[in-house]
Amino acid sequence: MTGLIRGELLKIRTTNTWWLFGLGIIGFTALALLINCIVANETLGAAPPDVASMSPQEAADAQATFAAQSQVITQAANIYTSGQFFGGLFVLLLGMLLITNEFYHQTATATFLTTPHRTAVVTAKLITGVAFAAAFWIIITAIDLTVGAIFLNSQGYSPSLGEWDVQRAILFNLLVFVLWSILGVGFGALIRNQVGAVVTGTLLYLIGTQLAQAVFYLVHEYVIKEDWVLTSMVVVPAVAAQVLVSPVELYPESPEYWVGGIILLAYGLVAGAVGTYIMRVRDIS
Repeated sequence: MTGLIRGELLKIRTTNTWWLFGLGIIGFTALALLINCIVANETLGAAPPDVASMSPQEAADAQATFAAQSQVITQAANIYTSGQFFGGLFVLLLGMLLITNEFYHQTATATFLTTPHRTAVVTAKLITGVAFAAAFWIIITAIDLTVGAIFLNSQGYSPSLGEWDVQRAILFNLLVFVLWSILGVGFGALIRNQVGAVVTGTLLYLIGTQLAQAVFYLVHEYVIKEDWVLTSMVVVPAVAAQVLVSPVELYPESPEYWVGGIILLAYGLVAGAVGTYIMRVRDIS
């Protein structure tokens, strides 16, 4: 297994993949960090809502929402997890490439002739993907913590690193990266054509998430006007990832953060199992 993992690491290190992905993650993290800092600056300095024309219940809800959004802890958690969305996309794509590269470069036959135990090969690819996901998380978190702490201090607020909600968001962000990587490996095994896997995965991640959320809101608005419809939106992987790291409700009737973790973990386990099974039974040549 050690030799297989070293081989997978060598395949990545000797191509442009690792540094292109690294530059992309750093660039998008910087952009997300800038946006989150601007939002935090506006939110923390915002005036409370005008509740004069609202009903007592609406006024209470508006004030509660404002209080939650205005908390330094909430903004700190958002800042310290900047870059999660596009970071998740990059580790998803890297997981796909670990599988599809074998077919794109026509090395799959040689790989499985050298190591007939295909489960071991897939496991090595999973471990390699997880290792790179963790490395990217470390880079992103280091940038977020440095810039975020400086920004909050400059605004006269505590960095809030001693708060559990902030620590939870940072730590669970690592879990999000790891699970997206596992999903990528499983997806790459399902669609072994590299271009097809990358294009399909990217579209599902970027556009599919928005479409899925829109469908849930439309169903809730016009078909089934029940709160559980909005709660069920957590089944969308990207939404589950956001729920997992957010210290407050992302949307009305948002479930507890641990529900997002269970959903993502289930996707990861299923993707890993399906990917391994497909690689074991599929004809390679």
